[in-house]
Amino acid sequence: MNTSHHPVAIIGAGLGGLTAARVLHVHGIEAAVFDLEAGPEARTQGGMLDIHAQDGQKALHAAGLHDGFREIIHEGGQAMRLVGPDGTVHIATEDDGDGERPEVDRGELRDLLLNSLPDGTIRWGRKATGARPLGDGRHEVAFADGSAITTDLLIGADGAWSRVRPLVSAARPAYTGISFVETDLYEADTRHPRGAALVGGGFFISLGDGRGFLAHRETDGSLHVYTALRADEDWIDTIDFTDHATAKAAVLARFEHWDDGLRSLVADAETITPRRIHALPVGHRWDRVPGVTLLGDAAHLMSPFAGEGANLAMFDGAELASAVAAHPGDTEAALTAYEAALFPRSAASAAESAAGLETMFGEDGLERMTAFFTQGPAEA
Repeated sequence: MNTSHHPVAIIGAGLGGLTAARVLHVHGIEAAVFDLEAGPEARTQGGMLDIHAQDGQKALHAAGLHDGFREIIHEGGQAMRLVGPDGTVHIATEDDGDGERPEVDRGELRDLLLNSLPDGTIRWGRKATGARPLGDGRHEVAFADGSAITTDLLIGADGAWSRVRPLVSAARPAYTGISFVETDLYEADTRHPRGAALVGGGFFISLGDGRGFLAHRETDGSLHVYTALRADEDWIDTIDFTDHATAKAAVLARFEHWDDGLRSLVADAETITPRRIHALPVGHRWDRVPGVTLLGDAAHLMSPFAGEGANLAMFDGAELASAVAAHPGDTEAALTAYEAALFPRSAASAAESAAGLETMFGEDGLERMTAFFTQGPAEA
């Protein structure tokens, strides 16, 4: 087996892992990042993200990248519409430009982080298959290509189905009861004017009867739509999503009496992809294990209904890297300090996400979300 040693190894080149690597680099600490994808252009990186002042933007400040972040903000992206199943607009707000939660394209944000790292930091095409302790806080990680590494500090930033997590926790993500069907409508203003006019320039929500549509206007003028519904865990398996016409009909059968404009967000789409929503238990934590820790979804996978996933992953990465820099030569002190703040922070956000799911997809989701946006969380 081809084995190399790296003092700091980060498994996963998502936003959290890249932020950790960048902040370590800012402090003069070299890290090696390993990712299963073949390269940075291996796949599209998803839709829009709102980056919050209290966590995601703090991480970008720590990374020395906030100015670059400001340059990729989607102007107008903070606009929001909340619509009922009949197409009636209940809430419509414009982007006030306050900068508290500006929208950016996930791919552009990832590129900003990738381009801030020294050449060779990321080892592409390295799919982790497992990890094991070697004693004295050292670990070995094996990859699908037959190679392996050893490391003094192992950081699991490898997402929902983390191969590093079993070193510290037996917890596994559980299905939340919500399934998404993602669709894209390209060149929306010219090719899909009905959907474009309905969604508007920013974030769009339509809710009713335990289901709905969540959509963004992308920076390229497309619409990225998440059709969300309460469904059995095996519902997706009953549909052939390689047959777009059949898949669209199956999804639209769950929205039979909804407004035609809303239904067009599925009916007129060029792509259709299913995804189950999973979450780790609220308050997930672990006992201190020498030489290893987790960040982002590997640590606290939650449903997306508080908008905190990417923000927390980046903040985790920055906080972990800052803790390592603040405790030179004492990895355990750094990890103890990091996890002491991580656990209550992630528990609060996971609870908020779980509550958001119940609010949005309860029988009175539209009414409760209208109250949330007009009167605040306490009234909703």
